[in-house]
Amino acid sequence: QAQMVESGGGSVQAGGSLSVSCSVSRYRNCRYDMSWHRQAPGKAREFVSSIADEGATTYADSVKGRFAISQNNAENTVFIEMKMYNLKLEDTAIYICKAYQRPSFWCPSANIWGQGTQVTVSS
Repeated sequence: QAQMVESGGGSVQAGGSLSVSCSVSRYRNCRYDMSWHRQAPGKAREFVSSIADEGATTYADSVKGRFAISQNNAENTVFIEMKMYNLKLEDTAIYICKAYQRPSFWCPSANIWGQGTQVTVSS
C-alpha cells in the first residue's frame, strides 16, 4: 500500500506566494499520476492541477498562469510540489493531494488521498 505525506501551505496576504508538496512511497514498481484538489468552506472539492507520470501537466482555468506543479520521481518515492503565486482571497482552501495508482500486473488501480493542508489568503 502506498503511503502519502503532505506538507506546506500556511497563511499569506493576497498577492503573495506559497507552496504545497506531497510525497508518495511507491508500492512495488507502480506508477502514479498525481494531482492537487482543494475544498473551500461550504464548497465542493475542485480540481486544481495534475501531473502525469510522464510529466504532462493540466491546470484549472482559475489557477492557470499562477500555479506551477512539478515532480521529482525516484525509485521508491514520487515527490510533487505546487508553487502558488499571486494568491487571491478565493484561493483559500484545504489543498488535498491525490495519487492515482495506475493498474498493471503488480499494481491494482487505486486512488490515494492525503489529509490536506490549509492555505489561507488574507487581504
